[in-house]
Parts: sequence; structure tokens; C-alpha cells
Amino acid sequence: MTPGLVIAAPRSRSGKTTITLGLLRAFARQGVRVQPFKAGPDYIDTAFQSRASGRTALNLDSWSMPEPLLDRIAAYADDADLALAEGAMGLFDGAPAMGESGTGASADIAARRGWPVLLVLDVSGQSQSAAAVADGFRRMRPDVTIAGVILNKVASDRHGRLVRDALERIAMPVLGALPRSASLTLPERHLGLVQASEHPDIDGAIDRIADSVAAHVDLPAVRAIAASARNPARNAPPLAPPGQRIALASDAAFAFCYGHLATLWHAAGAQILPFSPLADEAPAADADIVWLPGGYPELHAGKLAAAGHFLEGLRHHARDRAIHGECGGYMVLGEAIVDANGCAHAMAGLLGLVTSFAARRLHLGYRSARLLAPVGNYPAGMRLRGHEFHYSTIVAQPDPPLADIHDAEGRRLDQSGSRRGRVTGSYFHLVAPATGRHGEAAA
Repeated sequence: MTPGLVIAAPRSRSGKTTITLGLLRAFARQGVRVQPFKAGPDYIDTAFQSRASGRTALNLDSWSMPEPLLDRIAAYADDADLALAEGAMGLFDGAPAMGESGTGASADIAARRGWPVLLVLDVSGQSQSAAAVADGFRRMRPDVTIAGVILNKVASDRHGRLVRDALERIAMPVLGALPRSASLTLPERHLGLVQASEHPDIDGAIDRIADSVAAHVDLPAVRAIAASARNPARNAPPLAPPGQRIALASDAAFAFCYGHLATLWHAAGAQILPFSPLADEAPAADADIVWLPGGYPELHAGKLAAAGHFLEGLRHHARDRAIHGECGGYMVLGEAIVDANGCAHAMAGLLGLVTSFAARRLHLGYRSARLLAPVGNYPAGMRLRGHEFHYSTIVAQPDPPLADIHDAEGRRLDQSGSRRGRVTGSYFHLVAPATGRHGEAAA
């Protein structure tokens, strides 16, 4: 079984993504087949991982996914030489209540798969104290193994020696130490990194990161600490697709569709028909459902408003077939998007929704939903798990609600999506069907 490990850290912005990308590209240069994963519901990092490794990166999320689905997705590493899973936030950070198979913490994935953790320590502003942090993480959960650390943002040789000596005293292996360098950062915007498809020189940036990682990290030692998975793939039930011919919007404005969805929908017999609204392409005329994922439509609102072929294609499809929008896709199905400058851009008008970025407010967290109306082949009453992450606010939403939606602690939320005929949408990003194992919070 393919050995794997988890790249984690005590907190966000420690350098997990940078080091993961560097490892993926450095190993790929050596001919090592590395399967990348991202713990949690992040939909931006996976695109960078796919570019760095040459393989489709997939999410593993213990709050949204039942154990058989986790194992089935992890099994996509079976034809690789190594599995690398990048953590989210801090190693033990997750939802306050249990989900399908855990709290969403990266530690759940490490424990479930039996993969050891390589801890990335940002040592800027500290030296010997880094050993106390590493030792505390090593003792936190007995079912999670901290196999070693990589030091990041080391200021000087002396600084590195002080940290290494302290870690040596607690018998914590140091597998590498990266010097502080502004050139190894990637550009960001309000939802995280700028998308890989928008980076002006994505391969050059990843190559520079890989050069640094290869020069300062013991790559053979990283492979040596990886361990074979504890749980083989189970016979998870097929991930039912919302239609058999799915027109899937896919470009810089509609990029936030989790990779496992299209992969498993296709495995269940669905045909995926990608199209680009930004290129003014209409959805396939013979699709039985149009799926508009989230993304950054607010950055392209003027271009989308002028994409007559795309908008008319949506309106034609909506006469007798299903359309569903998630987050940014939901906003495009509405009457208008108001940008940060207060300028309104007319959208498809298939829902009465009007959204605005003029008064930004963060909405973030796990979500459970019970459908009040069908979404394509998904029937009313179906329960789903997912995630919400956006800054837009609702100005108008006159249509009936689409779903009862709750947060991770089971509290009902006002933002319930909306529906009009066969057109549906919500801010909810689908991750997986729910099993209802943990009460209403799982419903």
C-alpha cells in the first residue's frame, strides 16, 4: 500500500502550502509519483498541488465525509509512490462538534490513514521555544505521530543551530530548514491564494520553491518517514451525480468545484461537459443539468454581464431542465451583482437574488443542508454536507428557500438558498451526502 504523510503546522501561515508545493515538484523531478491531497474543504490549494505534481489533487475532510468515502478518495494514491496530504489551519483545529467521521481537523486524517505528520515550524521570532511547541504537538493525541519537523523562515545559521540543538534535546528529527525569503511567497486575495490559473508564471514560481526545498530539505528522509495507510479502500457507495450529462462551468470565475465530485460523478456513470462562461460559451445543449460552481464572478462581473451567448444559453436551458449554482454560481443566477464600488452588473435573472460586495462580511464554516426541493436528480429531503466561504451580502432574495441549512453546531442559518422552477442555488458548497450519524448537525 502506498506510504503517505501529512504536512501540518501549529497554525495557519506557517508555510505548509509552500513546502508542500516544493516537495511535490521536487519529487516529481526525481520521477517519484506523488498523489497530493488537501485536508479540509479548501478549493484553491488543490489547483496548485495538481500543477506541482502532475496529478489531480483531492480533498479529504472528516467533518463532511463518512469514513468509507475518505478511504475511497485516499485510494487514488494506490498507483503512486507516495501520498502527501497538506493540512489546514493548525493540526488539531476543527469544528466544535463531530461531523461524519471527525471534526475536520487534519489530525483526523493522519489518525485515520495512519500517516505520520511532518510538522512545519515557522521559527521567526523564536528559537529554543520551538522545541516546546513540537513536544506539545507530539503529546497531544496518542493516535497521531509527529515524525519530524521542517523549520521555516530561519533568519541565520546561528538561529538555525539554536533551534536544532533544542529539538535534538527532545529527540525530534529535523528534516530541513528553509531560510527566510520573500521570493517564496505566492500572491493572495480575500479568499486565499490567487488561483493557479491566474498566476502569471505558476510553473516558474513552483520551480523556485522546489529549488529551495531541494536545497534545504532531506528528501530521502522525508520519504523514509512516510508510512503505509492503516485503512484500505472500502466499498463506499457510489457518489450519486445530480444528472447523467452535467454541463460544468469551469474557468477563472467558476473554479471552486471539489475535485472528488467530478471524479466520482464520472465513476458513477455521469458525463462531465465543461464549458467556460468567461469565453462566452453556452452549456451543452443536450445536458440535463447545468452546474455553476463558486469562484470569483465579482472580479469578472462586467465580462459575465456582457456574455450574451452564455446567459441566453442558461435561460434556454432553464425552460425545461435543471440549473444549480453554488456561491459565485448562485450569484450569477440572480438579477445582479453589486461590485465593491457599488456598480450593479446584470446577471442571468433566473432567480430574484441580488448580492453585493459594497459592504463585505465574512461567512465561513461547515454547513449541513436538507433540501426542500429537488436539485437535479437530488430529491427533496436529501441531506448534504458542505462548506461556506464568501464575503458578499444579500440585498434581495424574494424566491422560496431551497434548503434548511445548519452550521457545524446544529444552529439553523437564515441563508437558505433559493429556487424558482428548476433553477436552484445557495452559498453552500457541496462536499458529500450526509449519513446523519451525529444528529441535526449531521443532517
